[in-house]
Amino acid sequence: MPNKPKILIKPSDASTWVSCVRRAWLDKHQSSTVEIDPFNQLLFDAGLEHEAAILAMLQTEHNVHKAHSVTHTHALMSQGVAVIYQAQLLDEEAGLIGFPDFLIRHESGQYQPADAKLSQSEHKKSIQIQLGFYRRLLANNLPAIIFLGDGRKVTLGDEINPVAENFILRMKELLTMPEQPNVRYSHSKCRICPYYSHCRPDFDAKEDLSLLYGVHGNAANHLAVAGITTITQLANSEIAAIPDVPYLKDPKRKHRAILQAKSFLTGEISQLNKVTLPEGTWIHFDIEDNPLTPTRERHVYLWGFLAPPYHKENFESVWTDDETQDYDGWLGFLDKIDAYRTQYSPLVLAHYSNHEKATIKKYAERYNMQNHPTVLWLLGNNSPLFDMQKPVLDNLVLPLQGYGLKDICKHPSLVNFQWENETSSAQWSVVQFNRFLTETNPQEKQQLKTDILGYNRDDVIATRKLEEWLRTNFI
Repeated sequence: MPNKPKILIKPSDASTWVSCVRRAWLDKHQSSTVEIDPFNQLLFDAGLEHEAAILAMLQTEHNVHKAHSVTHTHALMSQGVAVIYQAQLLDEEAGLIGFPDFLIRHESGQYQPADAKLSQSEHKKSIQIQLGFYRRLLANNLPAIIFLGDGRKVTLGDEINPVAENFILRMKELLTMPEQPNVRYSHSKCRICPYYSHCRPDFDAKEDLSLLYGVHGNAANHLAVAGITTITQLANSEIAAIPDVPYLKDPKRKHRAILQAKSFLTGEISQLNKVTLPEGTWIHFDIEDNPLTPTRERHVYLWGFLAPPYHKENFESVWTDDETQDYDGWLGFLDKIDAYRTQYSPLVLAHYSNHEKATIKKYAERYNMQNHPTVLWLLGNNSPLFDMQKPVLDNLVLPLQGYGLKDICKHPSLVNFQWENETSSAQWSVVQFNRFLTETNPQEKQQLKTDILGYNRDDVIATRKLEEWLRTNFI
């Protein structure tokens, strides 16, 4: 019987490993391929475009040679070529293989690894691991180079060695494990993981504490040491019996965790306090933005509003076809706000989560308009902006694992509002808008715009339905 091929560790394993060690184990032990979703395919394609742009830039300065194998890479290095594209580096004894986007010859005659990354930060752990991995394979002290998505060229040196070495050590340990490692549930990570259906039954069977909103995996580990291992046990606990553990030291947090456990088991809602909502005329507000612009500055392509009397026909928007119209869209948003402010007093501009307010602040900085009267009013002490997530989190314990707008509004026992397009989401919107940017058929292009507008309209209608639900049940 032939020997089983040795499983090699790759730098690309770092992203998965940082996210979840079980996913890294499954990637190495599962023979089935994982289908990439449209949004991640969009990110992948954007990454390839960025890499191609860096390649074109390097070709204007150097004679670039493409490598076709490990042997060919070493031959090109021996020849002393200036830049090697899609290099392949192997340390078979250590079980490591790497594919740096570029190897760039230093004046010393040695090579520096270089990668093109869409990220705007060199501090991302997976990036540091990958570049440190390449440096180890090259076995020299030259810094690695990153061509970031925001146009910066950054170097990383010996400071990234420890994180890369730790990754390699842990991955080697992982590969020797005969069974998948134990992990904790993470709502934000697990629900978008391709192995969700594989892992979720195990979490449910164990009544894993990390299934609960507000119970961090680290807290669950410490609670288990103290003898509280299941949701039922937590639901039956007294506050005084719960030890001080990371992320769960405050008595109020402990109380909420107990109520969250009970809600998980029974489906019941607990009201901590009376909900208070601001007085005035409410305009519901939501944005759609594209992070995959050439400049990597988020472009808000749709500022959406729902005005009285809050029917579908009352949906209003400021739309921009592409990034070149970004400033016009921003001014259009400010004009719309001024019109509402004139028409309604006092005005409540209701949104869900902090994203809208943070985006307004970024746009004001982008266009040096921090002192614009409307901006000062929007971001000042008497701001009309009202984050509807706050009264929910402050006052209610719901039978949910996440407190996003769709989690609350789609739940049949809560708001029970359903989007017309069941598959739509913020990532879906980004995918449709990037299709809109490249679509040449006028009818298809218009349909994409109509679909995006319909999704945003349902978002603001959902916040209106949430407002009505809160007023009916909890004030």
